[in-house]
Amino acid sequence: MGREAKIDTIFAPEALAVSDPSSVSEFGTYATTRARVETYFDRTATRTWERLTSDAPVSKIRETVRQGRDQMRALMLSRLPDDLSGARILDAGCGPGMMSAELAVRGAEVVGVDISPQLIEIARKRLNPDHAPRVRFVAGDMLSDGLGHFDHVLAMDSLIYYGPNDIRAALDRLATRSAHVVYTVAPKTPLLMAMWYAGKAFPRSDRSPTMVPHGPAKLASDTGGERLGRVSKGFYISEALEVRR
Repeated sequence: MGREAKIDTIFAPEALAVSDPSSVSEFGTYATTRARVETYFDRTATRTWERLTSDAPVSKIRETVRQGRDQMRALMLSRLPDDLSGARILDAGCGPGMMSAELAVRGAEVVGVDISPQLIEIARKRLNPDHAPRVRFVAGDMLSDGLGHFDHVLAMDSLIYYGPNDIRAALDRLATRSAHVVYTVAPKTPLLMAMWYAGKAFPRSDRSPTMVPHGPAKLASDTGGERLGRVSKGFYISEALEVRR
């Protein structure tokens, strides 16, 4: 039998603890949104995302999403050294594990975490057995302290459902465990806002939780970060930002 990636489950309520009482209500929002995201990815749309992130034929609309995600993943990876030997990296919201797999190819020690156990199982099955010893897949909260410390954190499209206060609090939480975080948000654009309100791209039972569009310039300013670039490919629109602390 081939070697398999480690797979664990970790749900940590302590990840929601905050020192500022004024943030408690925002993290209550975080918990509520996280539950909706879990329901969508683990119960409603697992097969959809499994197909979308494979080589299987998809609709023209979903093909633009696939291509956009590929471009965004490449943009985020470009912020890291080509040789990641010895680096420990958190793939926060890893889904079916495409980012984790590419990080492992570069030699990184990877922790891939996702709220959906079913997507984690898909990621484990897809991973090249040769890279499995360097990858630990975890089903649970990407903000859990139990995940440890990292040289880099990548959070591709895993914060797009959260409001600005939740994102700032999440970045603060991640900053206690890594000095470098690359993440994405849904930018406020006329096209994205139109699609957001129309909501006709997918059948109702197959739609994701509501994205929260942001002004990336303000978010970067508020968090002391930097805008890296935007990918706009059909129905995929996302902007990458970076925080170094």
